[in-house]
Amino acid sequence: MKAAIHEKYGDAGVLEIRDIARPEPADGEILVKVCAAAVTTADWRLRAAAFPGIMALPGRLMFGLFAPRQKVLGTAFSGRVVARGGDVDRFALGDAVFGFSGAGAHAEYVAVKADGPVVAKPANIGHDEAAAAPFGGLAALVFLRDFAGVKPGEKVLVAGASGGVGSWAVQVAKHLGAEVVGVASTGNVDLVRSLGADRVIDYRKDDPAASGERYDVVLDTAGKLPFARARRILARTGRYLPLEFGGREMLQALWAGVTGGPKIVINVSGDSRADLEILAGLLETGEIRAVVDSRFPLRDIAAAHRRVESRHAGGAVIVLMDEAAACAPSP
Repeated sequence: MKAAIHEKYGDAGVLEIRDIARPEPADGEILVKVCAAAVTTADWRLRAAAFPGIMALPGRLMFGLFAPRQKVLGTAFSGRVVARGGDVDRFALGDAVFGFSGAGAHAEYVAVKADGPVVAKPANIGHDEAAAAPFGGLAALVFLRDFAGVKPGEKVLVAGASGGVGSWAVQVAKHLGAEVVGVASTGNVDLVRSLGADRVIDYRKDDPAASGERYDVVLDTAGKLPFARARRILARTGRYLPLEFGGREMLQALWAGVTGGPKIVINVSGDSRADLEILAGLLETGEIRAVVDSRFPLRDIAAAHRRVESRHAGGAVIVLMDEAAACAPSP
């Protein structure tokens, strides 16, 4: 099978398309013919060993000190079940599924645990839209519902509201009953408004931290609104949630806990099958929708990485596999 391989850390040019052995599903696993997979900020950081701040050394120790241990990146995928290992009765051959693989989704096939974070794909969305959902959608759901504890009527500011996580966060916050203000560039204002934001701040024209407004929650999806600025617009009981954090944010969180006032909530979202089922349900009813910035064939995955790394993508960046029969809709 074809897969995107990186043997060393570096820029997107280190990625190569090679033929490697197709995995075989072990007991408790399903083999999925990948139809579409997302390229995420996690993928480009792992490819480049671009771990933020004090995470540089721990990141290398975890993922490979001198070279990547995992040669095939990609965690968020959508495809069809083409084989099953022993003791699997949750899925049938031909079922359309989407979810998290842990790694290896930037390939034509990936083996995943049948009882892991993988669920049936809603019939009303394409594989590209489904592949866009797990990374950004679950992060938005867990950060806002669980870590921030957003309640109906609260006011939420989403910085980076048009991105791979922010586009979901706007919709999830509205689903939770919040008043939502998105921050985006001029070209993405209409997109963010179409996702349900009550108001959109164009950061090229206005500084969201100088508005004098007060928010219960500020979600910073791309490190563009640091706590030193965000605290000016947070209510006294407000919560600041950075998706990207380092030593500075950890120290600020400790200090805020001592001094009182707005607090920093630092955490990492998990990959829960139950939460993925919730996301699938919301997609099926149309309450939320995927935003796809761009689509690339697997052979152009380096360009997909560069698009993500630009930090200007409006939604998810997707790689599409060969349009084989396994990816076609059921008759």
